[in-house]
Amino acid sequence: MSTTRRTTTLWRPTGPVELALVADSGYRAWPPRLPEQPIFYPVLNEDYAVRIARDWNVPASGSGYVTRFEVEAGFLARYPVRRAGGETILELWVPAEELEEFNRHIVGRIEVVREFHAPA
Repeated sequence: MSTTRRTTTLWRPTGPVELALVADSGYRAWPPRLPEQPIFYPVLNEDYAVRIARDWNVPASGSGYVTRFEVEAGFLARYPVRRAGGETILELWVPAEELEEFNRHIVGRIEVVREFHAPA
């Protein structure tokens, strides 16, 4: 009998402050949202995450990172896929108060797969 859980790959563009908090968790959890951040939104494809990390995080904070992580697919079924623009601009909206539970369904570690930095 297999104990393998079916997972879905998600990506999250992030800046250096949030990434430091992820590192503090051992790359196993996303930090709580700030009061002005009512939603945690992982995205469904790497290209969209790259665009946000490169085009938004770098100008805002000097660097941007693309992370990849796996979440139990059955758990994710509660979050409808949201289109935030074009056909491939897809994300999930996780209410801030559900983030702790969301983190419990991450399988493995959160990995940094791309990084971008402002020119020196």
